[in-house]
Amino acid sequence: MNLSNQLINFIHLHEQDDIHSLALQAKQFPDIDIHIAIRQISGRRIAKEKIPSWYVNDRIIYPKHLSMEQCSSEQTARYKRSICKGRAMVDLTGGFGVDCSFISSGFEEATYVEHQEELAELVAYNYTILEQEKIKVVSSDAIDYLTSMSPVDLIYIDPARRDDTGRKTVLIEDCTPNILEIETLLEEKALQVMIKLSPMLDISLAVKSLKRVSDVYIISVGNECKELLFIKKKSQEKTSYHCVNIHHEKLEQFTFYKEEEESIVLGYTSQVDKYLYEPNASILKAGAYKSIAKEFTLNKLHPSSHLYTSDILYDGFQGRKFIVEAICSLNKKDLKMYLKDIKQANITTRNFPLSVQEIRKKTGLRDGGDAYIFATTLADEKRVLIICKKA
Repeated sequence: MNLSNQLINFIHLHEQDDIHSLALQAKQFPDIDIHIAIRQISGRRIAKEKIPSWYVNDRIIYPKHLSMEQCSSEQTARYKRSICKGRAMVDLTGGFGVDCSFISSGFEEATYVEHQEELAELVAYNYTILEQEKIKVVSSDAIDYLTSMSPVDLIYIDPARRDDTGRKTVLIEDCTPNILEIETLLEEKALQVMIKLSPMLDISLAVKSLKRVSDVYIISVGNECKELLFIKKKSQEKTSYHCVNIHHEKLEQFTFYKEEEESIVLGYTSQVDKYLYEPNASILKAGAYKSIAKEFTLNKLHPSSHLYTSDILYDGFQGRKFIVEAICSLNKKDLKMYLKDIKQANITTRNFPLSVQEIRKKTGLRDGGDAYIFATTLADEKRVLIICKKA
C-alpha cells in the first residue's frame, strides 16, 4: 500500500478538476489508476477543510467517501484530546482513525479497532506515515474485542449511525453497536468511557437512557453543533454539561448543571436595552437558557425566545453580541419608518410566527450586509423586529 510519485504528481495536477469528467478521460492516462486517483482527490478536498494537518502530507491515503464523511474533524479531535489522558486507551470504532490519532497523544499506549479489514490496513499505513507507531491497529468486531480485552483507562466509541439501508439514525438503540446493550461491559473494561453520538440526539433522553453519565460535552464548530460526547466515570455524582464552541483558534466554554438550571427563578422583560445577546449553538442545544442569563446578569426577553438584553456589554458572553439601534412592529408605517435606509439585512427568527423568507417578502430586504434583524416575541407577547449592528 503506497502512492507512487507519479500518482502523487497526477493528484496535485488534477486536484481542482471535476472528478466525473476526469473519470471519463481515464483512457488518456494509461499509466494512472484513475479510480485510486479520484478517491484521493475527493478525500484531499474533504481533508483540506476537515483534517488540515493530514492534508499537507502527500503520502496519506484516503478511504471511500462514507468513511471521510463520518470521520471527526481535526478541531473536534484536538478538543477531545484536551479532556482525557492516562496510560492506555482503546478506540473500539476506529473508522478513518482521526480521533484515535489525536486522543492517543495523551496516553502511553493506544489501540485502534476497526471491523473493516481494508480500512484498518489503510489506517495502519497512515499511522506509519504520521510516525504514530505506538498505536496498535486491530481488525476485529468491536464487541468481540471488548469482551476479550484487558481493562484500560479510556474506551472511546463512536457507533455507526446508519441502518442496514444506509439511512442515518439518531437514537442510541439504533446505532451499531447498541451502547445500551454493552454499557455494563464498557464500564467493566474502562475507568472512563467516552461515547460520541449524533448532534441531533435529545440530550436529556440520552442521559436518562445511559447510566452514570458524569459529563456531557456539546461541541460546536463555527457555531454549528457537530458532536455530543457522553462521559461515563466510575465515581459519578451529578452530570456536568459543557457547552463548547470552537471558532478558528478561539474557544468558548460554558459549564452548568441541570439541577441548578431548573432551580433558577428568572424574570422576563418587554424592555430591550442597549445590547442584545444570542447564545451560541451549544448553549441553546444544551438548554442552558437560565444559567447563561444568571452568569452574565442578563434580562431574558421571553421564556421561549432565548434572546437576552442588558445596558452593559459583556465581552465574555458565549455567543453573538449586538448594539440595538431600533425596535419596530410589522405594521407598514413602522416598517417604512425604521427600514427606509436599510436595503439588506441578516434576519433571524426566535419565537416568531413568520419565517425568514416571509419577513423578507414583507420587508423587501435582501440577505447580507451589516444590519442584523431579530424577529422575536417579548415578555408581554408583543412581536417585534429588533434592528441591530454587531457589537
